Amino acid sequence: MFNLVVILLICSVVVNIILFRSRSNQRTEIKYIRNKLSKIVSEETGERLLLYTDDKYIKSLLIQINRLLNHNQKIIGNYNSIELSMRKMLSNISHDLKTPLTVILGYIEILNNDKNLTTEKIMSSLETVNLKTVEVLELINRFFELVKLESGDKKLNSSRIDICEVSRKIILDYYEILINKEFEVVIDIPEDPVFVRGDEDAIERVINNLITNAIQYGSAGKMVGLKIRIAENDVYVEVSDKGKGINELHKDRVFERMYTLEDSRNTNYQGSGLGLTITKRLVEQMGGSISLDSAPFQKTTFTVRLKRIRF
Repeated sequence: MFNLVVILLICSVVVNIILFRSRSNQRTEIKYIRNKLSKIVSEETGERLLLYTDDKYIKSLLIQINRLLNHNQKIIGNYNSIELSMRKMLSNISHDLKTPLTVILGYIEILNNDKNLTTEKIMSSLETVNLKTVEVLELINRFFELVKLESGDKKLNSSRIDICEVSRKIILDYYEILINKEFEVVIDIPEDPVFVRGDEDAIERVINNLITNAIQYGSAGKMVGLKIRIAENDVYVEVSDKGKGINELHKDRVFERMYTLEDSRNTNYQGSGLGLTITKRLVEQMGGSISLDSAPFQKTTFTVRLKRIRF
């Protein structure tokens, strides 16, 4: 009997020691977690909690805390990327506005101060002022259009559109310009109607943007192509050129609003980087997608995918 009592007492002491040590370890581990989190937050580091423990509850807590830290880092990264993007876009827009406005002010100053100008010179100066004013207005309109698209304020209509008819009409508008520039024009559009669902104005804007893009930045290749390709459930609009192209380093960036073509294709033209961003947003709002494939001086193709309607 005595032995049994002693054994029970020893067991009780051992259990209490284990519990004490366990609680002591928990307090130590929780203190580590608290101090480490405080450091990560105050110093804004990208560290994670590294703690080897046998406590399954603390293990589970660590996993969830590290998931939260990962999520927080992604949010910070996205925010920094967007902030950088906006700063660069605003800088580009400011630059693009400053150039024509400087020209406008220069010509107005000449018109005000030079009393010996001929009628011909006055008319030529006013024509330049008008062209530069239109350039400024177009840039402002593109900027506000992008803001509306990204904020969801611009709603597109959805109707049945014959993409072949729209494409033929647009390429005909450019045909004389292209011939005068001695471009080869390669057109592959089905004779029969091919219907897609979308907003007609948006589709026209998309194709216009891509053709203009091909003329400006692919001019070295002296070719512009427009092709309509039909799949079972989709229709593909391909606009191509044989210019300098876009290398692999820039291919994933061309649709970003901070991207400017001065970074890659044509150093003689500098834009605010809004055209292709607007194009992408319009296509996505119509439930489609846009992609790029480029082999410099061979073929650069922007492909727009839209949903096909069979009736």
